Amino acid sequence: MGNDSVEETATEFIERSADTIEKDAKNVNASGGSNTISKAGGAYIPPARLRMMQQHLGADKSSEAYQRANWERLKRKIHGQINRLNVSNIVDVARTLLRENLIRGRGLFARSIIQAQAFSPSFSHVFAALVAIINSKFPNIGELVLRRLIIQFKRSFRRNDKQTCVTACKFIAHLANQRVAHEILVLEMLVLLMQRPTDDSIEVTVTLLKECGAMLLKVTPKGSIERTQYMIETMLHIRKTKFENYPIMLEELDLIDEDDQIAHLVQLNPEDGKSYDPELTLNIFKYDPEFEKNEEEYDDIRKEIIGDADDEGGDGGDNDEEADDENEEEKRAAETTAGVVILDMTEQDIVAFRRNVYLTIQSSLDFQEAAHKLIKYELKPQLENELCHMIVDCCAQQRTYQSFYGLLAERFCRLRKEFQETFEQIARDTYNAIHRFDHTKLQNMAKFVAHLLITDAISWEVFSEIKLTEQDTTSAGRIYIKILFLELVEKMSLVTTYKRCNDPTLQTAMEGLFPRDNPQNTRFAINYFSLIGLGALT
Repeated sequence: MGNDSVEETATEFIERSADTIEKDAKNVNASGGSNTISKAGGAYIPPARLRMMQQHLGADKSSEAYQRANWERLKRKIHGQINRLNVSNIVDVARTLLRENLIRGRGLFARSIIQAQAFSPSFSHVFAALVAIINSKFPNIGELVLRRLIIQFKRSFRRNDKQTCVTACKFIAHLANQRVAHEILVLEMLVLLMQRPTDDSIEVTVTLLKECGAMLLKVTPKGSIERTQYMIETMLHIRKTKFENYPIMLEELDLIDEDDQIAHLVQLNPEDGKSYDPELTLNIFKYDPEFEKNEEEYDDIRKEIIGDADDEGGDGGDNDEEADDENEEEKRAAETTAGVVILDMTEQDIVAFRRNVYLTIQSSLDFQEAAHKLIKYELKPQLENELCHMIVDCCAQQRTYQSFYGLLAERFCRLRKEFQETFEQIARDTYNAIHRFDHTKLQNMAKFVAHLLITDAISWEVFSEIKLTEQDTTSAGRIYIKILFLELVEKMSLVTTYKRCNDPTLQTAMEGLFPRDNPQNTRFAINYFSLIGLGALT
């Protein structure tokens, strides 16, 4: 009898609770707000009360009370699984979530994972991996997460909320890495961030590029910013040297006293919101009915500014210009008649050419692209040597040897014999001037020449410049030979290098490297190669 009364009381309590929740929900819908509805969505139900409701309402799944209880359970399940997510259990968490009705709870999933990532940005890659798994089964859920992140990013960008902006960027970047988001979204974000660069927007951009730069380089190689990166690094170096080579103005051009200077406060965007009038009508001839009067007034102004000293030469200005034009036309006619092509090979043109070559090399992704661009220059004979020397100079300036330059030089050697001869001469000149090189340049040049020798891009006759004796070598020269031969042996093997050095057709070129004219020189060469671990070559 006592047990029956307890069950009746519990049943009555549950029914009243469900009715109360239902009434509260209706009141919320009518009033637009409530203190019983949590921000997470739905009324808060204590766990004990929730279990009692589930037991009582388990049979009637069509009731609102049951569905509300199921919603709360789904919310706690999703939230709990996301909170325990890490690299080691991501598969188990994904399986557990997929067992639930994620289509119904997609909003809960999106909110929970965005909140979790905001609290732990360093785990963005883990959360993105989970989204990628869910997205592979339910693309609409992945899209929902992405749309919410975009809205969050745009809102924080407008509000100058850097922290939220960085957090959203990290998540979107890793979603792009996981191919949940297309790389176009990342590129659009970069464009938006750099439209009006500020300290904060640059910081967000750097964060975005650090997280997904490798992906962008892989899927959009044409968007590589090596040249821009070089320009920025150059700018930072210029700033570090306090703009030593870029003064405000040259002394020869500092001609106006400060009292006479007039600075115009012209803003980029006028304060009245209107655009500036370019006054294009001033470019068109217009009849002046008071021409003589205006000319006289200007004469007075001119005399006040520059005086009468230039009056005599002033009238002849137009005639001189006309004479110069006629002389230029005559020169052009004479050149056309004679068929002579005049090449302006002044120092300024050579510097401009070298600068163009350098920028072309730096903006190319690989040596093939660089070679293709440089060949399109239609080089004149006088500039072929400059091109070869520029490739060598670029190689020598690197912190470590880059095979890019060896492959590029090899391509030009195979393209035309003139290039091959130039690089052979450079190899000879390099050894003769090796004592002027620092260790980095020396090492780069040794490996560069070794590559050309290994690929037979240049002839091994270049060794004719070397005389391996105590009197004819310097410490730098001996280090150069050591690095060169160690590179040859590493890439070609000791046996192949030995055969090439003892090739009958190369004996004349190798006489200086392996001297036999004097026992003292022979011993020196043998001892040298033995000390560098290549005694078998002798």
